[in-house]
Amino acid sequence: MKMIMASSDDAQKAYTLTRNLQELFAKRLNDISKQEGVSKDFEEVTWLRDEGVHGGGSRFEARDFTLFNTASINVSQVHYDELAHKYLKSATAISTIIHPKNPLVPSMHMHISLTELKDGSSYWRIMADLNPSNFNENDKNLFDDALANLSEDLYGEAKEQGDKYFYIPALKRNRGVSHFYLENYKTANKENDFDFAYTFGEGVINVYCDIITDALKTRKNITQEERQKQLEYHTLYLFQVLTLDRGTTSGLLIHNQNDLGIMGSLPTKIDTKLLASWKDNLQSPQDRLVLSLCSVIDDAGSVDADTKEKLASLVREHYKKYPQALSMQASGNTVPATVKNHKD
Repeated sequence: MKMIMASSDDAQKAYTLTRNLQELFAKRLNDISKQEGVSKDFEEVTWLRDEGVHGGGSRFEARDFTLFNTASINVSQVHYDELAHKYLKSATAISTIIHPKNPLVPSMHMHISLTELKDGSSYWRIMADLNPSNFNENDKNLFDDALANLSEDLYGEAKEQGDKYFYIPALKRNRGVSHFYLENYKTANKENDFDFAYTFGEGVINVYCDIITDALKTRKNITQEERQKQLEYHTLYLFQVLTLDRGTTSGLLIHNQNDLGIMGSLPTKIDTKLLASWKDNLQSPQDRLVLSLCSVIDDAGSVDADTKEKLASLVREHYKKYPQALSMQASGNTVPATVKNHKD
C-alpha cells in the first residue's frame, strides 16, 4: 500500500517542509558519521496509517552505534480528508531526538508541526531543547543564542513556556538546560509562519550539528562518573517522556500503528532501580504507571524494540484506565486538544 497525502495545499507544503528538514538533518549527521564515526548512514523506515489511507510517515534511524546511543528523525502526516465527522483535517510533523553515545556530547530534541482543523483554522507547534547528561556551559550558550537569534521577539515567551513544559515536579528539576516551546502558534501572515518554521528548524539543526562536531573532536577522555551521569540522565529522560510528555501520550492514544516511531526518543539503557525509586514522589495513579514501566524493563535496564512496544502498550492502557491522569501531564501556557481532534 502507498501513503495517500493530505489534500490541502498547506498540508502538502508542510509535508515538503518537514521532509526537507528531515533530509537536511540526516545528511548532516551522516557527514559527522563519515568524519568521526564508522561512516554508516541513517536508515529510513516507513509506516502507514490505516494502510496509507489516512497518511503515515517515515523515520531515519541511526546505524552508527559508535556515535549514537539512539537517534531518530521522524516525519509523519495523518489526515481525515474524507471523514466529515472528524474535527481534525490534517497533522504534519517532524519530531526528532538524538542521543549521542559519548556522555560528554549533549542530546537534542526538536518538534515542528502544523495542525489543520475542519473549521479552516490551523496552528503550529514548535519546540527545541538541549539535553546534556554532563553539563557544558559553552554548549548551552551556543544553543540559547541560536534560539534567541532565530526567534527574536518570540524568544522570551517560548523560553518561559519551554521551562514550564520540561519541568519535572516530582524531581524538582528540568529535563534539559535550554528550552523553546510555542504552542498554538500562528500570525496573520501564513507565508511568514511557514518561513519561520523552516528557518527555525534549519537553524536548530545546524547549531546542534556544529556543537556535537566540535564535542566529538575534543571530548574523548571519559570517566566512569561521567558515564554514570549519562545513565542517570537517560533514566530521567525516559521518566519524563513516559509520565509527563503530552505529545508522546497523545500519539499513543490516537493509534497503535507507529509505536516504535513514537518510542524512538527513548535511550537504549536506563537504571531500573533509579526509575523505581521515583514512584514515591508521584501522586496516584502515576506511581502505578512507574511500577508498570519497571515491570517490563529488565534488571539490566535494556530498552530494546520489544521493550519499547511493551512500554507503548502500558502507557496507552494506563491513560485509558485513568483518563484523569492526563491533567497531570506537562503543558505550556495552553493545552493542545490533540486526542480530541482525532476522535470521532
